[in-house]
Amino acid sequence: MKNFSEEADRERVEKLYKFEAAACEEGFKLIAGVDEAGRGSLVGAVVVGAVILPENLYLERLDDSKKLSAHVREILYEKIISAAISWNFVCVEVEEIDTLNIYQATLAGMKRAVLGLDVQPDFVLTDAMKVDFGEKISSRSIVHGDSLSASIAAASIIAKVTRDRLADGWALTYPNYGFEHNRGYGTREHIAAIKNFGACPLHRKSFNPVKSLLK
Repeated sequence: MKNFSEEADRERVEKLYKFEAAACEEGFKLIAGVDEAGRGSLVGAVVVGAVILPENLYLERLDDSKKLSAHVREILYEKIISAAISWNFVCVEVEEIDTLNIYQATLAGMKRAVLGLDVQPDFVLTDAMKVDFGEKISSRSIVHGDSLSASIAAASIIAKVTRDRLADGWALTYPNYGFEHNRGYGTREHIAAIKNFGACPLHRKSFNPVKSLLK
């Protein structure tokens, strides 16, 4: 919190709207951002967030969710869902991930999250993934989009906060794996727990090292 300058932060956040502004200049009116959380985890759902922000909305400290503390993410989450024109999240569960593979499951989740918005966008910004949202919705894929686009950053926060809350519940149901800390990612302690206790129903059986450990 120290050395925080609202003026500097406003200037930084304003720059995050450059891709949204470019889409508006092309004639698009409702621009959504979409991003996921949990794609690299060994456990549980991939959560995909989608959001349409009002034009040039200033959200203090808005950034890629991975760069923010849990406390700041929670504050921003509440501000985003209060101010958004529309927002949504979907959970792509373990069974679908293991059936389709993680890439295809994430694509499916992004499409559902956007098409499930109460207000349909005519343009979508995605974080590095090219998604077909149908002929009525144009899109642009941006590498490191969660750090470069306000809409994608907001979507990343919705996805991350939602998934962290889910992980806290997983930790209560399956206390041996430390999900409240590792969020299902392959930490040394988590791998050791799988070796000691086996996989739980939330583990992605198609993912290594879970797959190899089960053998």
